[in-house]
Amino acid sequence: MTSIDLARIAIYLAIVTGLAVLLGRWLVVAAGPRAAAARIPLIGAAEAGILRLAGVGPGRETGWLGYALAVIAFNYAGFLLLYGVLRLQHLLPWNPLDIGPMAPAVAFNTAISFVTNTNWQAYSGEAELTSFAQAVGLGTQNFLSAATGIAVMVALARGFARAEATTLGDFTTDLTRITLRLLLPLAAIVAVLLVLQGVPQVMQGVLHSIGLDGGAQTIPLGPVASQVAIKQLGTNGGGFYGVNSAHPLENPTIWSNLIEMVAILALPAAMPLAFGRLIGDPRQGRALFLAMLIPFMVMVGLIVWAELAGNPIHQALGVDPAMGNMEGKEVRFGAVDSGIWAAATTAASNGSVNAMHDSFTPLGGMVAMLGMLLGEVIFGGVGSGLYGLILFAVIAVFAAGLMVGRTPEYLGKKIEAREMTLAMLALIGLAVAMLVPAALTAVLPVAAAAVQEAGPHGLSEILYAYGSAAGNNGSAFAGFGAAQTFHAIAIGVSMMIGRYLPVLVVLAIAGSLAAKKRLPATAGTLPTHGPLFIGLLIAVVLIIGGLTYFPALALGPVAEHLAMLAGRLS
Repeated sequence: MTSIDLARIAIYLAIVTGLAVLLGRWLVVAAGPRAAAARIPLIGAAEAGILRLAGVGPGRETGWLGYALAVIAFNYAGFLLLYGVLRLQHLLPWNPLDIGPMAPAVAFNTAISFVTNTNWQAYSGEAELTSFAQAVGLGTQNFLSAATGIAVMVALARGFARAEATTLGDFTTDLTRITLRLLLPLAAIVAVLLVLQGVPQVMQGVLHSIGLDGGAQTIPLGPVASQVAIKQLGTNGGGFYGVNSAHPLENPTIWSNLIEMVAILALPAAMPLAFGRLIGDPRQGRALFLAMLIPFMVMVGLIVWAELAGNPIHQALGVDPAMGNMEGKEVRFGAVDSGIWAAATTAASNGSVNAMHDSFTPLGGMVAMLGMLLGEVIFGGVGSGLYGLILFAVIAVFAAGLMVGRTPEYLGKKIEAREMTLAMLALIGLAVAMLVPAALTAVLPVAAAAVQEAGPHGLSEILYAYGSAAGNNGSAFAGFGAAQTFHAIAIGVSMMIGRYLPVLVVLAIAGSLAAKKRLPATAGTLPTHGPLFIGLLIAVVLIIGGLTYFPALALGPVAEHLAMLAGRLS
């Protein structure tokens, strides 16, 4: 790895950190009742009108159960509407290629995918979706699923900030404010920047060209820039085109590549800093930010190093070692930008790609996979990554309390059996959603038929698919046949468990904490904003992930890596 490579990584991290500070402040304003954004006439009027139509009066709040039921009901309605759009898209406008209805199982999978902020794509967007389905169906859920995750994070912050309270806020109000004040303005800015780089933004049309082989090509056009903007900012992932941001129209220049890479982490990195401000202690937010940033830096370093080192099997056949592993990568981005993107997209629950992860080295693919298997808490999805990390923080302070013989506390609230039980329920449920269907895929012939490769790499395809689904990431090893009915349904179920079980657990914990008294800090209180706790939190995340997933990883990417070093394909 050269000094130039290190400088590119450092510049990327510096840009993300700077934006995280600014957006963390913006998010606090956007979530507040007297936000400056509400005084902008257009946004203020739209917000008031939406809340009035929804029947939400000023100051309305609910307890954790009411908040949770509102989340589930709203998301279920969104699923039904999106499923209807996908099944009826041939009857709706903006269909210049005369695309038919999506198959029922794939429509089920896709509707769940976008409602859960996963954006797993068991289809090729430009070939199987109309511009109406892309813009109105998927685009709407790109905003609302992201806003849902942020709203749950804000409710959790209220649980820590309040004392002897019975309410956590109102979901409809939070959703509306976050969408109008934060996501829409940001998406508009990023979309304009992408259009300036040459990304299309039209409602219908095709581009006719002649390929290098002399054959005619018909390339669909559509609302690409707007889709890319919110898919990146909202950690939705996916893409207008089947190959995502490896497509020259979705990601045409090195500048569009940088814009999209920064957008992946901009809001997830801002979440812990916003959380610290929402609870009234910015030091706690900075500690959580560092607990995300440090493992992410290690991820970036390992993936880029592995891809630059290349594949000794290729090198034995005459490939220049200086090129690194360029299989499945765009030459214009190379191993470094492809590696940074892979680390960012799998750490941030985004799922978009500018290179094919199936073609990464075994170690590079494993590190990307590990970001998802750890529960998407190394930045993770907007909102969901932060509240997922808080679950690990609850376990960390409980373990510390056992070591020193004190009742564990976190952010001024006593952590008791109820909170620990709920936190473990979420983590165990996530592991079940990943490993059980993966095991079934390995042993059931009807499921195993979707696996492209035999041996360790085939197991890696399976682990990646269900880790991505339950982690609400959405990326995939390209060889996996996700459109098969068994996997379309099983992956849909995994996505639901991975999304809604943590949501219910987090809101239940928030309700429990809000009802408790605030405990004053004493000489025996464990400081949770210093290096010791940051190290403890990172260790807890890695230990739980290692104990849960290392046996499966040893049979998949670890075995494949050892075989590669020995010059064998399997």
